[in-house]
Amino acid sequence: MELVEVHEGLARILVPKAERIYDAPVFYNPVMALNRDVSVLALKVLGSKRVLDALSATGIRGIRYALETSAEEVWLNDINPDAFRLIVENLKLNFSGEPEFREKKVVLRGDKTLVAMNADANRLMNEQFRYFDFVDLDPFGSPMEFLDSALRAVKRRGTLAITATDTGVLCGAYRNACLRKYLAEPIRGELCHEAGLRILIGTLVRYAAKYDLGVEVLLAYYRDHYFRAFLRLRSGAKKADESMKQLGYLYQEPSGRFDYERAFLPSKVKAYGPLWFGPLKSQEFVEELYKLSRASPLGNAKKTPEFLELLRDELDVPFHYDTHALARRHGLEVRKLAGVIEILREKGYKATRTHFSPTALKTDAPFEEVLEALRELQ
Repeated sequence: MELVEVHEGLARILVPKAERIYDAPVFYNPVMALNRDVSVLALKVLGSKRVLDALSATGIRGIRYALETSAEEVWLNDINPDAFRLIVENLKLNFSGEPEFREKKVVLRGDKTLVAMNADANRLMNEQFRYFDFVDLDPFGSPMEFLDSALRAVKRRGTLAITATDTGVLCGAYRNACLRKYLAEPIRGELCHEAGLRILIGTLVRYAAKYDLGVEVLLAYYRDHYFRAFLRLRSGAKKADESMKQLGYLYQEPSGRFDYERAFLPSKVKAYGPLWFGPLKSQEFVEELYKLSRASPLGNAKKTPEFLELLRDELDVPFHYDTHALARRHGLEVRKLAGVIEILREKGYKATRTHFSPTALKTDAPFEEVLEALRELQ
């Protein structure tokens, strides 16, 4: 395996040389640098001490956690023996000290304790019951096969960080797969990305509720080809019940008007969900992420602060209006998004851009007012 060295944040990492990232014997995706930047910043804000990167590949995420945050003990795991060997090499590249070699386990002790494992992620998480303050799942595809084990490994007031890259499933391109994996009906069209994210969170809420755990969404977003969510767990049956009450169903008419209800079962036909209708962010948490991004070493120094600024300023209400889709549905000409937002604000409504689409806005204005604002610009 031919290796090349790359730098990201404070980390130096050896990665396989390959024409395509999917051809490499150990996976490394430079596009996910922003994902890792946000994750490092989140861990800085949370101050978690025991951290698990359950699906480590090259070890880049866990090594950045160890180098750039106050975590005291970081575990890096991968079932692939090639990945395990590469994780060990990358640990030696970034940290001093003599590694302790055991069968399928390496421990490096110094200012921090670093543990590399060559294990099945589910088995490892089940064996480390309630051990970690922060568990990160960043799989290739759906995180669902690891979710029960992650909920056992994390402390009852810990944090789960979860990535899902099966956007086609969550966005309705593969409806049956969404029904199987997430037990939810997906929607196609301009609302699919937000609905997909809310389906993912809704599924996590249902899984956590089995263990009498509630969920606080610190931050959840869609970017490029993936969904990402940081979820703080809340212990107790009442907390679980409160989270379950934030689940419900989405409805959309051919005009583009949408409606939703919080309910255990849908009251009308053509319902999409169940989905999460609670907040997608803690404003205070995102403010802290943005501030830190301006003064921290990042893998993507330009895009990460810009993206966090967009998330910070985004109105946190369920679902959005895509002006291009509305124009198409009503035979109107497409006009600048800023113009629609300005008209709505002049009428006293809140309106902002949204990270879900560069042509969409979030607002507390009713559908008729959004459509009228678009018509005023014709």
